[in-house]
Amino acid sequence: MVLYTETDESIHRARALRGAVEPFAGQVYFAPECHAAYERLGFAPGGSLGNVRTPDAAAYFTSRGAAMGQVAGHVVAAAFAVFEPGVVMAGVEQGWRLTDAATISAARTAGAIAQLERVLGPRPAGIERVAALLARAVEPLRPEGRPLFAGMCSLDLPDGPLGRAWRLADCLREYRGDSHTAAWNAAGYDAAEIGLVGELVRGLPPRTYVRSRGWTTRQLDAAHERLMARGHVDAEGLTAAGVRAREAVEIATDRQLHSATEALGDDLDELIGVLEAWGAALKVGSYPDLSGAARFESARIVSYGTGSSE
Repeated sequence: MVLYTETDESIHRARALRGAVEPFAGQVYFAPECHAAYERLGFAPGGSLGNVRTPDAAAYFTSRGAAMGQVAGHVVAAAFAVFEPGVVMAGVEQGWRLTDAATISAARTAGAIAQLERVLGPRPAGIERVAALLARAVEPLRPEGRPLFAGMCSLDLPDGPLGRAWRLADCLREYRGDSHTAAWNAAGYDAAEIGLVGELVRGLPPRTYVRSRGWTTRQLDAAHERLMARGHVDAEGLTAAGVRAREAVEIATDRQLHSATEALGDDLDELIGVLEAWGAALKVGSYPDLSGAARFESARIVSYGTGSSE
């Protein structure tokens, strides 16, 4: 479903940057090198989804949340936002029994870089330029109210241009994620509600991807009823009011990326072009493709407890 409803060029630029950055930064969650490192620390094996391996939930929560330090599960749950809080808290508690923040953060970084080197080569053409452009995009971004972005920025940049580029892309990804959380909260959604409407916007089957966020049937039923009462969904899916409300959240998120796209200026298209080419290579086996049959199994994008989906 295409949801553009205004012509502001900065909205289109922010959305294009998001799409280009996502596979390059987000491949860390599907890297076999990361999964193997987490298993050596004592975490359960992940699962599989179409063309990729999927992460164990406890390893996912602690490896990503470790950027904020050795914090309690309540803090990680607040920052992750779209997940059922109890699931996050339990996963973090388990994770901190197995390892510490510095160790799993280092494993996450090493695994992400190893996958990129395996797929793209240790020094893909244009990597120095990409690293420089990503640094330019991140530099003006403010940390206020953005815990995961602030945490990622507190970590040292890895040695080598590929590692630096990945870390900066990860910072940019978390900045948008934190900004999105602020936008949907301000719009009056709760986490289960935004998960349900997000599936419909993306054309995913209802209650597939949102299941990967740990919500129960009862919780999703209640969220659906709240959305119906507000006129955002009906028996057919999103209503016109629901489409407008969800798009307003996305636009509010995009606007918070204005300083990044402005910093890139006319070089944005160059950055997007390189990242899109790398993203295409990563989607072959290192980032999930939810455009085909795997769309129907997207609840398995995070594996809870035993490596199998609930």
